[in-house]
Amino acid sequence: MIKKKLAIITTHPVQYNAPLFKLLHERGIIDIKVFYTWGEKVLTNKYDPGFDKNIIWDIPLMDGYAYEFVVNIAKHPGSHHYRGINNPDLIDTIKKWQADAILVYGWAFKSHLKAMRYFHNKIPVFFRGDSNLLNKRNIFKNTLRTIFLKWVYSHVDKAVYVGTKNKEYYLCYGLKQDQLVFGPHAVDNNRFEDNENFSEEVLKWKANLNMNVSATGFLYAGKLDDNKNVRLLLKAFSAVKGECYLIIAGNGVLENEFKTAYSGHNNIYFLPFQNQAKMPILYRLADVFVLPSKSETWGLGINESMACERVLLVSNGCGAAFDLIKEGVNGFTFKFGDEADLREKIITLIDKKNNLKEMGKSSFNIIQNWNYEKDCVAIESLFI
Repeated sequence: MIKKKLAIITTHPVQYNAPLFKLLHERGIIDIKVFYTWGEKVLTNKYDPGFDKNIIWDIPLMDGYAYEFVVNIAKHPGSHHYRGINNPDLIDTIKKWQADAILVYGWAFKSHLKAMRYFHNKIPVFFRGDSNLLNKRNIFKNTLRTIFLKWVYSHVDKAVYVGTKNKEYYLCYGLKQDQLVFGPHAVDNNRFEDNENFSEEVLKWKANLNMNVSATGFLYAGKLDDNKNVRLLLKAFSAVKGECYLIIAGNGVLENEFKTAYSGHNNIYFLPFQNQAKMPILYRLADVFVLPSKSETWGLGINESMACERVLLVSNGCGAAFDLIKEGVNGFTFKFGDEADLREKIITLIDKKNNLKEMGKSSFNIIQNWNYEKDCVAIESLFI
């Protein structure tokens, strides 16, 4: 039987998608080719405005699957704005490959939306995103947004939803239940699972930082910008009395402000951006992973930390909180922007020091069901 050919349209190689694409190819049920729309320059010059620096990942992102970099003529290339992805040859390139369907990652780019509109009613148009309705807007903006997004999704035959809040979003903007397939938001769980090298590296790192290893550790890892709301975390944590420490790992526009304001706190540590190879060790420097964001479509650091058997403390502005956190079992959520609620949950976790290891094991067990195998099945089923 001739395999169906699926053209996957996405902006650039990322650590969350590359293992999925490789596994799709290895399974051999469909024939895939990934079309990267940022252009080949992304490999050497990907500026991330959130981290305020160029980022080049230190793990393989293009092994084991077919791909092509499509020329991007945007004046200011990037995935942070609509005109940053402009590929005049994208449609012809996909037609030449003779795709039976396309799977588009994200519509908010000039070329992606153009491809969706062009291929609609010619071949099946599949879509994958992770948006949700948690970031509420005013009534006027909501009305305009609803009209526009219902038009966008009228060009989609089927969509993959990554979790509860993402499904609600699709249903709100016109897609029907029978157009939706569940493909869990996943990371490479195996890469984060414990191995004998991690423990030794963790002990060395803690010793270099002169940490109190018996204290309860909290970790934030990511961008230092307003939306991540690390300011709230720092304020809440600094008011807590107890045997605890906080690690802030990352860079961004608020970095200097935070370091200046909290330089006198000997239980708050600032670490620079850590690349992918270091992340399994970084998560293990603390007992609890904290994501205090005002708004987060998902928060894949939650998945990663769970694979590392960490406890979670996450704002309810994060999409993943509604699927991955079982209150009191593997962590807690708090009301985004609520410093008192966050501080109370920090104190609760410090008091539960003896239970954190068991809670971390619960995280690990839960995240095993959020994997790439299920994503592959979801994508393959789109053709049925």
